[in-house]
Amino acid sequence: MHRFSFLLLVLVAVTLSAPLLSPAAAQQPEVLVVRLEGTITTMSVELVNEALAYAEARNQPVVLTLDTPGGNLDATQKIIAAIERAEVPIIGYVYPPGATAWSAGTYILLSTHIAAMAPHTIIGSAQPVAFSPFGGSQPINDTKVLNALEAYMAERARAHGRNETAARLFVTENLNLGAEEAMEMGVVEVVAPALEDLLAEIDGFSVETVKGEYVLRSRGAELVRWTPSPGLLVFKILSEPMLAFIFFTVGMYALIFGLTSPGAGGEVIGAVLLVLGLIGLGITGINVGALILMVLGAALLLAELFTPGFGIVGGSGFACMLLGAVLLFPSQWSVSPEWLNLLYAALISAPLAIGVFFIFAAYKVLKARRMKPAMGIIVGEEGEALEEVTPEKVGFIRYKGEYWKAKSAVPIKPGEKVEIIGKEGPLLVVKPKKTREG
Repeated sequence: MHRFSFLLLVLVAVTLSAPLLSPAAAQQPEVLVVRLEGTITTMSVELVNEALAYAEARNQPVVLTLDTPGGNLDATQKIIAAIERAEVPIIGYVYPPGATAWSAGTYILLSTHIAAMAPHTIIGSAQPVAFSPFGGSQPINDTKVLNALEAYMAERARAHGRNETAARLFVTENLNLGAEEAMEMGVVEVVAPALEDLLAEIDGFSVETVKGEYVLRSRGAELVRWTPSPGLLVFKILSEPMLAFIFFTVGMYALIFGLTSPGAGGEVIGAVLLVLGLIGLGITGINVGALILMVLGAALLLAELFTPGFGIVGGSGFACMLLGAVLLFPSQWSVSPEWLNLLYAALISAPLAIGVFFIFAAYKVLKARRMKPAMGIIVGEEGEALEEVTPEKVGFIRYKGEYWKAKSAVPIKPGEKVEIIGKEGPLLVVKPKKTREG
């Protein structure tokens, strides 16, 4: 009987502890939160791609918080393509309260698997605009462009069962909707004041990704806030449209000035700014641009060895090497945080070590260039005649313990002090010391 009671107790204990030992209960679900704010640029594309790679490796849903006035149409379409190819659910969320997701933000929101808004947020105004240096921003009224974007927006809405009419009006009439209006019109599925409320609302939602059906288990999930890599943080600054345009324009003019007036440093500054502008405008891409920067930096550091002083050439080269290394450094690693910290230390220390080496080399070159020529040191020095030296006879003199052949325009007797006044090939030209004193 005691044996039976003991076995029963063990069975009850195992039954009660089974949920605690199961993988589902042992590991709390996580949701990755990615902030997409400010102007949509090529940096935004890199940010979304980087975060999606992280989330897909861990099978985590992604909440894409939106607070943007709009941005580049090409970058917007690349973000939408990444969302549609995602293996995990992407929840678009206009957040925080009072935020806007105008223009490009609306396109992105309607393309996510679940669309949500915080109270007092606004979406809409999706008619495209063109920028002219002379006329500023002007709405595009070309029917070919408008019809294409209208159909593009409507198709995104239809794919997720949303209001296609409203989607079209966002483009053709610059329709704007608040959170409650968007909910009533079937443009978004959820209105939630905070991220925790959003996770509770979407718990149990079933969405279709490229890998099939995905049922969200988000209630009480841990919010993991995405931090961009150092390269993306630098790229974010470079890709600001106004700054990138200034870099490109100033770099072009500085390069032209430098090539027409060599030696002023304009060609160096122009080349660096031009590459930074090309990276920021998204023409080269972040990886290709980083490689160009590092090659340019190496070339400038080598050029510093042939120019006086560690100035604008060497400094620019060192900056290019460091910036290129930061931009090129991969963001995803399957290593421990300790190893990743070592990799980041190597990222900084390697360009610094190279820079220190070239500073030392440039210093040695500069020191050698500032040294007086050997002839300049000998002229004016004093020696002693070892034998008779006359205009007709070459004789030996001693100068600092060395024996030199010398000639003179006046006779010099052995043992007489002489002054070196020149050099002709292997011969020193001397004169009696007493001649100068007299």
